[in-house]
Amino acid sequence: MMYMDQIIAKIEELKTKMNAVILAHNYQRCEIQQLADYAGDSLGLSRQAVEHDCDVIVFCGVDFMAESAAILSPDKQVLLPAKDAHCPMAAMVDVPSLRKAKAKNPDAAVVCYVNSSAAVKAESDICCTSSNAVNVVNSLEEDKVIFVPDKNLAHYVSLHTEKQIIFWEGYCPVHHQIMPEEIIMAKQEHPDAEFLAHPECRPEVVEMADAVLSTSGIIERAGKPGVNEFIIGTENGILCRLKEQHPDKTFYFASAFASCANMKMVTPSILLDSMEKMQYEVNVEESIREKAKKSLDRMLEI
Repeated sequence: MMYMDQIIAKIEELKTKMNAVILAHNYQRCEIQQLADYAGDSLGLSRQAVEHDCDVIVFCGVDFMAESAAILSPDKQVLLPAKDAHCPMAAMVDVPSLRKAKAKNPDAAVVCYVNSSAAVKAESDICCTSSNAVNVVNSLEEDKVIFVPDKNLAHYVSLHTEKQIIFWEGYCPVHHQIMPEEIIMAKQEHPDAEFLAHPECRPEVVEMADAVLSTSGIIERAGKPGVNEFIIGTENGILCRLKEQHPDKTFYFASAFASCANMKMVTPSILLDSMEKMQYEVNVEESIREKAKKSLDRMLEI
């Protein structure tokens, strides 16, 4: 059994040998974020997948993220170290159901949250992330939008657009279980703290927030002068970067249970094993990839 410093040294050695880049979402384990060349939210990771001059992308996240990297960078090999790291929300929308919704609403554009499969992206007009969803929807010519799969993000967008939003009955289990009662209690215990919520939270929770932001937006907002305490309404993996970038601030989580088990599947040893064996490569069928890429490219242009 190797010690942690040996595992880290081997990962660094392989990264150079493979000409690889390690990308990690803000919800990953702290030690994985620290090993990554770039840690960020879905939009930032999508851009890094395209911009990095490398041969291999090792994506420490969940399946749809690695798929997006493979869609945007077909000339690069994409590895998903934890092959069973699936996104429950992404599984809440499928192609047959989406096609039925499109048939019922032929005049509607389909906006697809990046938390979705490549096949669903291929059926959509444009993708979005939590940080650009409002801008994406407002950029469309259509007055009606089918928004998949997150009903909570769709509700947040509906508050900032004049377009008719057709909600899909999907949600993130981690964010959806953050309850208003927990926020009330947290605010009572920490009256000087700002409450920062992710738009995947329930509408009644979002209404209570001082700011509604993506993970990168939350990290940036925590640097706000004059505010030293924050209640965080998102997955707890974000604490790593919050502490790293704002060591003088204090953070409280709205829910002690806001942890995504799938996001925590990658460990340093699992990461090393994937790189050593070049295993769990993510491939997207070309006919799907081409259509999905149009949706992602259109998003990146906004």
